[in-house]
Amino acid sequence: MFSLAHLKRRLGQYAAVWVGGFLLSGTAILIGLTVMDLMTAVDRVLPVLMAAAALALGAGMVLSLLSGETLGTKLVVLLLGVLLALPLMWGPVSAAVVIAFFADRSIEYSESYAAFQIGVSRVLFPIGQALGQGDLFGWVWAAFQWVSTVVGFLSAVAKIWPAIRRLLGPEPVTEG
Repeated sequence: MFSLAHLKRRLGQYAAVWVGGFLLSGTAILIGLTVMDLMTAVDRVLPVLMAAAALALGAGMVLSLLSGETLGTKLVVLLLGVLLALPLMWGPVSAAVVIAFFADRSIEYSESYAAFQIGVSRVLFPIGQALGQGDLFGWVWAAFQWVSTVVGFLSAVAKIWPAIRRLLGPEPVTEG
């Protein structure tokens, strides 16, 4: 069996890292725009924040593996860590993509983004080939972007929803 409370805590931390990576990346790139070109700012920010996100994910997994939780909990945390690693890296990258979109610039000119896309393609291309005979990589890449964005959005909502509920006040009590 596995501990749902431990998994919930780790997923909450995952959400915090995803949202933090997105916000820090966006903020750092926007600050960098005051003194340098967009692609230079992206190339300086993304490697640092993706490495920080990977270290945070690894630290969470190691802490779970060293904890006194059951073997089932540890295996589920390990499986989720592997499955959610690429969507976690997408957090900082998606902030750069959004900023490039609004700046009307092509993000593909960024060396960091290109390296990220090549790294992801090394993982996703064999999956695309296994799913069919044709070139499915474009479809798999688009699916990865959408799934990663949805995972990040749901993680963010799950993390901030309790705070929003507290701001809205307590539920009205019905008299019976």
